[in-house]
Amino acid sequence: MNEYLLEAKEELKRLEHIIYVSLKYTRTVDVIVNALNRLVGTFDMIIEAFLEKAREDGRLAALPKSPGLRATIVRELYPEDKEIARYLEFYAFIRTLLKAAHLHKQEYRRHVGLVVEMDHCTAEVNIDNLVNCQRFIHHFFTYAWETLVGKEVDEFA
Repeated sequence: MNEYLLEAKEELKRLEHIIYVSLKYTRTVDVIVNALNRLVGTFDMIIEAFLEKAREDGRLAALPKSPGLRATIVRELYPEDKEIARYLEFYAFIRTLLKAAHLHKQEYRRHVGLVVEMDHCTAEVNIDNLVNCQRFIHHFFTYAWETLVGKEVDEFA
């Protein structure tokens, strides 16, 4: 079994704790940024699992160091897989959000938000969006588990 997937599962638990516990009591943009960082960390672990599987199968000689390059290589290793491409696009978007300058909106209130001005749009991350992001990464984790391990996710593994 791939240890990167097990670590991604633990990272998912930490992300859920931030969203459902920390944001409940500390409604600040810093907690949202922390949740986004956990989201990226979970993506990194899943991408690492795909790369490790490719290395074990002899499709990849060495693992790259750059997270962006790792995502690109996974996309190249699975060019026909539209699901992976969709998840990796979202990963790139979240990484872009974290790197951009952001504004705070309604801190210490239910509708706390991180607002990022992008080239052609404005992105806002709030508690509801984070819940949707957590569900999305959970689907990616399940998809990766079934693709790499070949069976359904065992809740106690």
